[in-house]
Amino acid sequence: MPSGDAVGGPAERRGERRPAATRSVARVCVDVSLAHLDRPFDYHVPDRFDADAVPGCRVRVRFAGQLVNGFLLERGEHTEHVGKLAFLDRVLSPEPVLTPEIATLARSVADRYAGTMADVLRLAIPPRHARTEAKPPPEPAPVPPAPPADGWARYPRGRAYLAALAAGRPANAVWQASPGEDWPARLAEAAATVAATGRGAVLVVPDHRDLARVHASCVRAVGEAGVVALSADLGPGERYRRWLAVRRGAVRVVVGTRAAGFAPVADPGLFAIWDDGDDLHAEPRAPYPHAREVLAQRAHLTGAALLVGGFARTCEAQLLVETGWAHEVVATRDQVRASAPRVTAVGETDEQLARDQAARTARLPLIAFEAARAALAAEAPVLIQVPRRGYMPVLACARCREPARCRRCAGPLSLPSGPDDGAARPAACRWCGAAEAAFRCAACGARGLRAVAVGHRRTAEELGRAFPGVAVRTSGAGEVLASVPGGPALVVATPGAEPVAEGGYGAALLLDGWAMLGRADLRAAEEALRRWMTAGALVRSGADGGRIVVTADSGLVAVQAIVRWDPGWHAGRELAGRAELGFPPAVRMAAVDGSPEALAAVLDDLRLPPSGEVLGPVPVPGSTGGAPTVRERALVRVTRAEGRELAAALSAAVSVRTARKDPDPVRVRMDPFELL
Repeated sequence: MPSGDAVGGPAERRGERRPAATRSVARVCVDVSLAHLDRPFDYHVPDRFDADAVPGCRVRVRFAGQLVNGFLLERGEHTEHVGKLAFLDRVLSPEPVLTPEIATLARSVADRYAGTMADVLRLAIPPRHARTEAKPPPEPAPVPPAPPADGWARYPRGRAYLAALAAGRPANAVWQASPGEDWPARLAEAAATVAATGRGAVLVVPDHRDLARVHASCVRAVGEAGVVALSADLGPGERYRRWLAVRRGAVRVVVGTRAAGFAPVADPGLFAIWDDGDDLHAEPRAPYPHAREVLAQRAHLTGAALLVGGFARTCEAQLLVETGWAHEVVATRDQVRASAPRVTAVGETDEQLARDQAARTARLPLIAFEAARAALAAEAPVLIQVPRRGYMPVLACARCREPARCRRCAGPLSLPSGPDDGAARPAACRWCGAAEAAFRCAACGARGLRAVAVGHRRTAEELGRAFPGVAVRTSGAGEVLASVPGGPALVVATPGAEPVAEGGYGAALLLDGWAMLGRADLRAAEEALRRWMTAGALVRSGADGGRIVVTADSGLVAVQAIVRWDPGWHAGRELAGRAELGFPPAVRMAAVDGSPEALAAVLDDLRLPPSGEVLGPVPVPGSTGGAPTVRERALVRVTRAEGRELAAALSAAVSVRTARKDPDPVRVRMDPFELL
């Protein structure tokens, strides 16, 4: 229950309650996640709550014999309910926290993702903090001046896009940021352009490091009073204070992580998302909406502009371009070549292979050593990207290469990091933590272990020996650096944890390309290119000596895309391949998980659109308390035009189960971000 005292005190006796004189019927969205109850319910408004029961406020009602929370959507004179209406039990707060725009958006998101509106509202509206709510609202921030468009001048359509924002037109764009771009400043300029017209802007970024950079740029563009940062790591009081400032119209620009996509800005003019391919934008809680899709729906509903930006490009963003819903904002090829670092891949020339015959198999080939030495000689730091965190995260039998497993719980064995004192380190289970000092392979009986993957800590240890006297820093696995100073140093980071270097990196070594490209994942190539380009964008231009070495075969499409620095070309190829095979985003797809019996029942009740097709079911590995569980997954796909019909059909099938009170849960996930 939200904190604080409720308005109205204890509930009166039923015989003493009288409906309000006017608009006595309240339609309430009850906080119940059961699919068959996903609709508003009518209640009488007691006359004593007439002034406080405003649309959008939090209320408490009796539902199915229990007191539950809810949101008052609207008030009216009549009801379609046959029978006697119950009364609102109390008004928890007269603050109208649910705006009509967010209510419409929540309903649309729930319908798109086959979820319930109550689940979406839990993501959209933070819990109440009564003490914060009682404080008077701050004064509205002054309207900032329009910023210059010089930063966007390098993009042929950049100035035109800012002009469209200033004119209030719904300009949708996919922005391809150039290498070395100060992208937080460009986003801040777009937000300030909208704020200068008196409208609101919402900027969504993946994590707290990006949030800090964009917030600082927005403060410089619109002033500290004109922007707030919303993220999950804020305390409940502070988060609710900032959220209320937005709801009450005191702030026009909001920067935040995925939940900020629901921020109730007044008169929104721009919704922007940075690096939409990052899996942090995918909500892990039901109904699992993606921030990009939430912002796209919100832009469509409100007539605001949408900006999807990043150094790389997802297939979903490419689809927006190819369907004409959004335009490209990209630099010319000459400008890209001038700002991009020089990229070298393994085996791209016969001369390279002749000089280093082990280049295709070595983890750190000669060209990588040469690039690192040249950067260090130029007094510049070197970035080393390692896909795995830890020391030796994956071990296998030295003889038969069978993955090493714990004798107690069958979990994977790894070699944790520790002091380099020369003593042998025992392997340990990554699940239960038990040490495995005397490993014996169950398949062939051998006792030796070998590393299948090398983590960033082990890599830092090896590079420290290879470059004595050079400072080595690590970033990843709970120790993420936001920035590093300029000067010669080796920075070993996991993907997504690369710190910004003062003056840019002199070189970037992208190791173990096989680990990302070889994953059994529909998005493996797209994700690898995104990680590479995000790291490569931190490197100086080729004219300034910047260099990237990719330890992957130069003939691979993803490798060719970064060599050419052309993510749009790669996204177009990926989208065409998915359309041919019938995979998202060319089609709408849903993943349905559950026990074999529950899944079979849902598929039997499912009424698919004409183009509907069921793939599977297939077993899905899972565990509960270390014991394997039997679960299956079926994929259901339809054409994009029938996506809403598929979501409605899945919601109806799940509603049948919840109405029957079937105990076996079934999870439905529309447009799953990852398909294995």
